[in-house]
Amino acid sequence: MAADLDVSMDTWNFYTSLVSLWLHRFYIYSVVAVGISVWIIVQFLTTKTRKKASEDRSKSNGNPASSEGTEDKLVNGSATLEAKELCVAGVKIFYGSQTGTAKRFAKGLAEAVISLCLPVEVISMGDYDPDDCLAEETTSRNVCVFLVATYTDGQPTESAAWFCKWLQEAAHDFRFGKTHLKGLRYAVFGLGNSVYVDHYNTVGRNIDRWLWMLGASRIMTRVEGDCNVAQSKHGSIEADFEAWKTKFLNRLQALCRGEKKPCSGKCKKGKCKSPGKQSKESSDPEHGVSEYENTEAEELFETSSEEEADAEEAGGTNSVIDVEDLGNIMSHMKKAKRDRELEDRDVGKNLAQENTGRKEESERREMITPALREALTKQGYKLIGSHSGVKLCRWTKSMLRGRGGCYKHTFYGIESHRCMEATPSLACANKCVFCWRHHTNPVGTEWRWKMDQPEMILQEALENHRNMIKQFKGVSGVRADRLAEAMTAKHCALSLVGEPIMYPEINRFVKLLHQHGISSFLVTNAQFPDEIRNLEPVTQLYVSVDASTKESLKRIDRPLFRDFWQRFLDSLKALSEKQQRTVYRLTLVKAWNVDELKAYADLISLGKPDFIEVKGVTYCGESSASNLTMANVPWHEEVVRFVQDLADLVPDYEIACEHQHSNCLLIAHKKFKVDGDWFTWIDYGRFQELVREHERSGGAETFTAADYTARTPEWALFGSRERGFDPLDVRYQRKNKARDILGC
Repeated sequence: MAADLDVSMDTWNFYTSLVSLWLHRFYIYSVVAVGISVWIIVQFLTTKTRKKASEDRSKSNGNPASSEGTEDKLVNGSATLEAKELCVAGVKIFYGSQTGTAKRFAKGLAEAVISLCLPVEVISMGDYDPDDCLAEETTSRNVCVFLVATYTDGQPTESAAWFCKWLQEAAHDFRFGKTHLKGLRYAVFGLGNSVYVDHYNTVGRNIDRWLWMLGASRIMTRVEGDCNVAQSKHGSIEADFEAWKTKFLNRLQALCRGEKKPCSGKCKKGKCKSPGKQSKESSDPEHGVSEYENTEAEELFETSSEEEADAEEAGGTNSVIDVEDLGNIMSHMKKAKRDRELEDRDVGKNLAQENTGRKEESERREMITPALREALTKQGYKLIGSHSGVKLCRWTKSMLRGRGGCYKHTFYGIESHRCMEATPSLACANKCVFCWRHHTNPVGTEWRWKMDQPEMILQEALENHRNMIKQFKGVSGVRADRLAEAMTAKHCALSLVGEPIMYPEINRFVKLLHQHGISSFLVTNAQFPDEIRNLEPVTQLYVSVDASTKESLKRIDRPLFRDFWQRFLDSLKALSEKQQRTVYRLTLVKAWNVDELKAYADLISLGKPDFIEVKGVTYCGESSASNLTMANVPWHEEVVRFVQDLADLVPDYEIACEHQHSNCLLIAHKKFKVDGDWFTWIDYGRFQELVREHERSGGAETFTAADYTARTPEWALFGSRERGFDPLDVRYQRKNKARDILGC
């Protein structure tokens, strides 16, 4: 009985333990199940909330400012945005500008960003301290835009110099490291000129590379705008910028929607997002992405620089490289860089061959783009064909009214009302600070455009000139006799704008002028010495000598040629070989080029011109292309003093004439002074006879400047009571205006 009881108790204990164990496990499983259920419910609610927020953003066209809980404000001219969560907190636009173009682009981009209801700040690089402030952008959730110009010799502009120097030093300083700017998002638009082949857009490329070396992330492909209209992708740098701006704004909106799609790093130059692999969302028309944008998807998403792609190709995606493998990695990167340079060189050769073929087939681009045509037409140009123009000079209008002629009338005896101001080439190889056209004309170093025939250019120039003269019929004060004379042009000033000697058929054009009995006054900027040597006789050949040293010429004329100084000197030497009348034209810019007398004297000895015109610069109003002001315009007395000092340094020359109204004086070689009388005027009839004999003889019959001179009247001489104003006309004084002595 006791044994049976013991067995029962053991059995009871066994089953009791089993039940207890089962209950314990059931409890654990219940707790886990409850926990899982709670987690599922939380995830469901969170997903639903996120989906609703995403739908709200989609309804607001990707603009976080339109969602509930945000408020737009305008503080001190800048849009500000208040929101709980932002993928893009704002945009900071940094610009480095020399002529004002980058600054103008920055302001235009800022206005576009403001329209997206995002805060924006426009910052000059010269006013920004990257050492103290740039690292803050890594956590600010801002997008930084860099609009940077490349100045001559591949250097940054003065305002951007310090910023670029700091960035370069930081990128190569081990103390900063490759993650110093990690988190900073940026985009770069470079302003350059492909004429400078060796340093085209160097600054933009460098900033892009240095930012990457410091760990920053590019949000879209760098774009390089081209001031050279012949090579610009869209016809002008303004059009290049507008195309880039459109892409940037689309990318910015995508970032605001949280559509961050970085590069995988497994492709060349980081362009792994091919058009054929677009996500359904990005190709959805509701997201505002057009078919055109999809075809250029690789430019809309985050990409890496060339150096980054090469490093990834060489060492894979791992961020840690063994020291033993470093040599192989660097060798691979160098080889990749060499291969890329050879590839670019081959592409350049192919393009050159292709361009040559196009030239032979007359398929070149027109010089005047639609945008340029509109701008020049507004300025009063009558455009001819694809690269020429004519415009009515203010002195033509003045002499029609009997109010006096220009300084050429005083110095050389032209009839200002019968002078046609024209050019067969609107393009120029300089961007002078005092350009009176504010650089609306194209630039280039060689002829790369379609070419019109000189016969057509001259015919339409004369027709347009006559039509502009006809408009003065019946205008109060216009003299009937001069209006009738003005219908037939007798002189042509090839100095309207641009560089006329660039036109490949300039000799034929000049011959056509002479065949029509029209004298030729051709002005060149002294950058084409070979063309000067090959130029057929013209009535008077001008060379602009705007500075006397290499540094000041670079600063004032801003030439496109790298060897501009040697070209300048060679042009003056070529001028000394001409037999017809030659002129140096000096434009005095106060505080820029008025203190170089000895150097000017040396240049005069080099080119041996017949005449030297010295004129104070004409202020043409405020322009983003120039920082000149009225303070840079010298008084007439200051010009006179400069001319007197210069004449003392050149013993073979004397001051001959003066035109106070134009703030201009003429220094002439003493060979034009015969028996105490000056002969600076031109016998135009005699010149036409001489040039006809020259052409009939095939160039065998030559003539010199002394063969077609005429006596200068007393009123035109320096020191005369009239100060160069023709007594046959009446000086017009504006009412309630001070006496005009500063020129035109």
